Amino acid sequence: MTPQTTTTPDQGEVARICDAFQSDPHRMLDILRDVQDRFRWISRETIRTVAEKTALSEIAVEGVASFYAFLSQEPKGAVTIRLCDDIVDRFAGLPEVTEAFENELGIKIGETSADGAYSLEYTPCIGMCDQAPAAMINDIVLTALTPDKVREICEDLKGGKRPQDLVSHRFDDLTPYERAIRMVDNNIRHAGAVLLGTTPADAGLKKALDLTPHQIIDSIEASGLRGCGGAGFTSGRKWRFAAETPAERRVIICNADEGEPGTFKDRVLLTERPHLLIEGMTIAARAVGATEGIVYLRGEYVYLRELLQDVLDDRRARGLLGERIMGMAGFDFDVRLQLGAGAYICGEEGALISSCEGLPGEPKTRPPFPVTRGYLDLPTVVNNVETFCHAARIIDRGAEWFFEMGKKGSHGTKLFSVSGDCLNPGIYELPYGLSIRKLLELAGGEDAAAVLVGGPSGTMIARDTFHRELTFDDLATGGAIVIFSSNRNILEIVEYYMSFFVHESCGYCTPCRVGNVFLQKAVAKFRQGLANPADIEYLKDLSSTIIETSRCGLGMTSPNPILSTLENFPLIYSAMVKPSENRIRATFDIQSAIADARHLAKRRSHIFDKDFGE
Repeated sequence: MTPQTTTTPDQGEVARICDAFQSDPHRMLDILRDVQDRFRWISRETIRTVAEKTALSEIAVEGVASFYAFLSQEPKGAVTIRLCDDIVDRFAGLPEVTEAFENELGIKIGETSADGAYSLEYTPCIGMCDQAPAAMINDIVLTALTPDKVREICEDLKGGKRPQDLVSHRFDDLTPYERAIRMVDNNIRHAGAVLLGTTPADAGLKKALDLTPHQIIDSIEASGLRGCGGAGFTSGRKWRFAAETPAERRVIICNADEGEPGTFKDRVLLTERPHLLIEGMTIAARAVGATEGIVYLRGEYVYLRELLQDVLDDRRARGLLGERIMGMAGFDFDVRLQLGAGAYICGEEGALISSCEGLPGEPKTRPPFPVTRGYLDLPTVVNNVETFCHAARIIDRGAEWFFEMGKKGSHGTKLFSVSGDCLNPGIYELPYGLSIRKLLELAGGEDAAAVLVGGPSGTMIARDTFHRELTFDDLATGGAIVIFSSNRNILEIVEYYMSFFVHESCGYCTPCRVGNVFLQKAVAKFRQGLANPADIEYLKDLSSTIIETSRCGLGMTSPNPILSTLENFPLIYSAMVKPSENRIRATFDIQSAIADARHLAKRRSHIFDKDFGE
């Protein structure tokens, strides 16, 4: 739906949106997303109506509405432009693109035009690092932006064109797949043997029908398949735990909330291999005895919603989803699509489950683990897109075929999302065990001075360690490989990623909520040349505290940009350190310290204000 103007929400229409989801409180995110799309904001009256319809308190509804970045309790423009503010976009020309939008629309970042036509804002990584700078214009994605292109976009919008008309004048006549590839180039640079080569339709599912659930799990476990999102837990063991937990219902959830900056591999699979994904989920359902599934699609990938919905509808029509799949009595499984709303933390499986339940996307306390008590307290298997796709191919070709690829402990192939300072950014499907140096050669990034492996929660390495290998036992990664040349400021990169973690923390626990703010400020002092030798130990000690006391994976990995650069780029920090003079810390700024007192007293100081009395 393309809104024409920002309007006062009609409460009758809000009630009908609730009815479309049976006023189910577990579908709260769907309800509020539809209200946001229809009216461009969620008013106080809307919160009251939704609370009444779902039999929840207004506080509970507001808790969801206020948690997600794409939901707003203030009116947004009929056309909302979200510029990707990732560090890769910044280096690719985002400042110039931002200036062009501001000049053409007459508003600054964070503002809405007086007539309610446009809102302009920044948003974290939208999964388009291989074609930056990029932006979302309502549900439309535009990539490789330049100031000239921005001026054309704004001229078209002011002339009455819809956001989708910016993609094609015949947008409505295109198939969902055609729309997706018109917006986003998949940039497949190397297609490997498992996922991006030839993949016979539903070959794995057909073979799964001739196997017992126990045999399916045995095969997945024998293949050596490990979760492809970064943690690397053995997939077969996860499925077995869920299958062995006594329950009348079990659930399969696909984590398609690919929010780690620099990662976009699942975006490509969702576009090019959506049937393979649902096939893998269906095989998992047979293995563990699940009857229901959810694909949790990140809000930034909303442009793929119609494509995935078409795939689900097609598979139902062909007997590949629903009751008696492929004619097998008792094999019932269906999948619904759950759209996120801009929350990085929902990539963590507990937070993702909370979001699917209609709650704020906050991590759950573990144990219990999702395989025994997950979605609605049911045994739940959560794997990402790549993992389910691999599972389907393993059942088709056999465990040994997959096991023989890669290296010991890291079997099969891996999709690497390569971006940054290189000639050939994009997707590379390669066996585990590849060295960073070899991948740089393939991508045209031989001049790299630093490589970020695994996104900001991963590891930043320097030239002297480019011989290291991409495996679970050496350099583990969910897929992100970001290349930085010698022209880039390492501390600028670190400070950006710390600001990202500050912004994306759910705020539940103090070490993550407060500690990351202190880390960001400390890095800023290094950049300003105000740090002293003790500040290096301060960074290490505070990082250790955050890691040890945080509740979920975000806090446990958020200090990594600092810790890995302290280890691999120590001279950069030491070069910015100044020794203490007169036992006074160089980080102490007297003017900043007395600023609040100045304001409260409404007077200046004849001691500390050098120009006092002039």
